[in-house]
Amino acid sequence: MIKPDAFANGHSGAILDKIIKAGFKVIALKLTSLSASKAGEFYAIHKERPFFGELVAFMSSGPIIAAILEKDNAVEDFRKLIGATDPAKADEGTIRKLFAESLGRNAIHGSDSNDNAAIESSFFFSNLERVSI
Repeated sequence: MIKPDAFANGHSGAILDKIIKAGFKVIALKLTSLSASKAGEFYAIHKERPFFGELVAFMSSGPIIAAILEKDNAVEDFRKLIGATDPAKADEGTIRKLFAESLGRNAIHGSDSNDNAAIESSFFFSNLERVSI
């Protein structure tokens, strides 16, 4: 998911280009917005964390681009491509190093496991919105 900061700063195209050039196939893509309620639902795993309210406010502050990506070893490869959550600690050339503003405004979300990828994909997309390539 391309987050509100990266979308607002005009980085969506460059981020999608990096993703495609890294060998990922886009099988679903959607420009949308999250209400505070929906953002809270998506990030419910962090509900007890002190940053939860700030995260929900940020994620509901503007448009996002949700995507389902496909590639062998997709989760691990995508985590490498996006870089560390804190852009100051991210490797050179990663999406967060190039486009993130801060730890809290870090440009992009990537699933941390195949199970979570399936859950998160279903949060945004119906089966009719997915293309088999």
